[in-house]
Amino acid sequence: MAIPSFSLEKKTAVVTGASSGIGRAIALALAGLGASVGCIDLEGSDLDGVVNEIRSTGGSATSISADVTRADDMVAAVAFVEGKFGPLSLAVNAAGIANAAPAESMAVEQWKKVLDVDLTGVFLSCQAEGNAMLRNGGGAIVNIASMSATIANRGLVQAHYNAAKAGVVQLGKSLAWEWASRGIRVNSVSPGYTNTPMTKRPEQASAMAGYANDTPLGRNAEPEDIAGPVAFLLSDAASFVTGTDLLVDGGFVIW
Repeated sequence: MAIPSFSLEKKTAVVTGASSGIGRAIALALAGLGASVGCIDLEGSDLDGVVNEIRSTGGSATSISADVTRADDMVAAVAFVEGKFGPLSLAVNAAGIANAAPAESMAVEQWKKVLDVDLTGVFLSCQAEGNAMLRNGGGAIVNIASMSATIANRGLVQAHYNAAKAGVVQLGKSLAWEWASRGIRVNSVSPGYTNTPMTKRPEQASAMAGYANDTPLGRNAEPEDIAGPVAFLLSDAASFVTGTDLLVDGGFVIW
């Protein structure tokens, strides 16, 4: 029996939110496994940094600025990457934002902004990527959700973020069944507390040590801990996996 392949050689991939944190680690990992990676993020982010890092180790990458909340941006970004590297078959949607406010006083604009980036942005990214993959005969998409889709985080007043991430999980399941017969697998990965620029925001940074103590594995994740499971779900080793949400949380939600 052949051993399932984890290689991404000769594949074209896009990663949103690729300039920092989890998205950056994923872009580096996919390139390391042989994929040509289109790194997508907002204008002014450190896209050049991640592309140069990939190229310095012999990988293949390009960058394009795009706003995930703008459908035209995402269609253009996918087309640009395909023009550089060929037909798209892999995608990871890691772009997201977070902030905090009590539900009873949260401004509707704050609610809408988080839902717009963290949920609508994932949908628009999937839509652009999915249309390309449907033309190309199939592919695999992984959306970055959060264990906040499963739990309400103690000490964090972020109903908007939790609701958006729960929506990302259900979006993945919905797209998985819609596109399964046409060769596209869609899954999500839900990280636990991870050491990224986002978790250094004031309302969360001081609590990170406590989160590590509350995690069965005794530490918070590094971005690279998330990249491996994502790469697995994109690879042929996961060819019979679709519509699932993979918790990568060090066991946090079992307690």
